[in-house]
Amino acid sequence: MRTPAPGSRFGMYERETSETRVYVSVDLDGSGNAQINTGIGFFDHMLTQIARHGLIDLVVSATGDLQVDEHHTIEDVGICFGKAVLQALGDMRGISRYGWAIVPMDESLAMVAIDFSGRPLLEFQAQFQREHVGQMPTELVPEFFRAFVSHAHATLHIRLLQSANDHHAIEAIFKAFAKALEIATRFHPRQSGTPSTKGYIEGTESTGGL
Repeated sequence: MRTPAPGSRFGMYERETSETRVYVSVDLDGSGNAQINTGIGFFDHMLTQIARHGLIDLVVSATGDLQVDEHHTIEDVGICFGKAVLQALGDMRGISRYGWAIVPMDESLAMVAIDFSGRPLLEFQAQFQREHVGQMPTELVPEFFRAFVSHAHATLHIRLLQSANDHHAIEAIFKAFAKALEIATRFHPRQSGTPSTKGYIEGTESTGGL
């Protein structure tokens, strides 16, 4: 566990309930390193995609009541990830704010767009054929992203444009999300202030919205 260095874009969040214990840290200016352990193999693989293709250093450690269901663990990781990213972004001065990507994974094609708007919203348009990929229920893919946007104060649109393989479909979604996240959180060379005509974004100031 590291502590934030002054001026770095590092965020961390820990959450402990009767159902889970989760630690997440994010370095938005990392190089794609990942240390992931949630007890759900395919979910670990997807979180690693976020780190590698989003060029962030990501640490996730989670223990949960997997004997009951995977839902609590996956949702709580999403909550902690969202809070860690929001913390790392700070007042969001200088960032691009918007990011989007269309990513293929063999026959699958996913489109993702994100806006750190201060208004949590998920629009998820994807259908899967299987109930599980590995140990991860496919119905929990949108739940992870819903938890993320609720706590990162972001608007996120996800569309699966084409697929015949659920593993490829979900991986395309996570990779597209990673690329969109990297674009949205990077500094823009001509942006020095908060990327909003109101001068602040909900979640970084006491009141108001975009």
